[in-house]
Amino acid sequence: MAAAIEQLLRHPSIWRAGADPRPETGYIATGWDELDRALPGGGWPRGAITEILLEQHGIGELGLLLPALSQLTQQALWAAWVAPPLIPYAPALHARGCDLSKVVTVKLKDDAQALWAAEQLLHTQATGAVLLWTQNADERRLRRLQLAAETGTTLAVIFRPAQQARRSSPAALRLMLNVSSSTGQLNVEVLKCRGRLPARLLRAG
Repeated sequence: MAAAIEQLLRHPSIWRAGADPRPETGYIATGWDELDRALPGGGWPRGAITEILLEQHGIGELGLLLPALSQLTQQALWAAWVAPPLIPYAPALHARGCDLSKVVTVKLKDDAQALWAAEQLLHTQATGAVLLWTQNADERRLRRLQLAAETGTTLAVIFRPAQQARRSSPAALRLMLNVSSSTGQLNVEVLKCRGRLPARLLRAG
């Protein structure tokens, strides 16, 4: 019986409190020391979903990801932007070290198509990062994305409205972002993180 339990606990889908998430999937540094220290493995989890919740776009959320995107594209891996609200600004990406020849934008008609496209991209080994913007993904679709992410080592990030924080999510990491009205700083709150307690962080705006 004990041997069977131990074998079960070694399965990559099982996570135990206080343990770092599946070390074989790896991680990639965020480029922000304070956030790296707060995350298991010292960076964004790979092979798992990261969910970023925010009240509006353009508050600095992409700045958190550009160091990782730069590193991945320089490794000749694709960075796919699925249904972004705005067209990526190529000069800014280039200035931060992204290889523009490895950045692709996927524009689709609705959430269902965007979710399907993201799921397919997560199954592609040549994809280093998938960024998905969605408004109405339900838990079933999010779980499909999580399972797809677990098949590889892709950095998978989903941007969702802040009000979705009240709903459960299979994401390994959930962050809430907002800008302080008094200081202009970007507040980053870790709502969920396998292997760590929630934390509140600040990033200069």
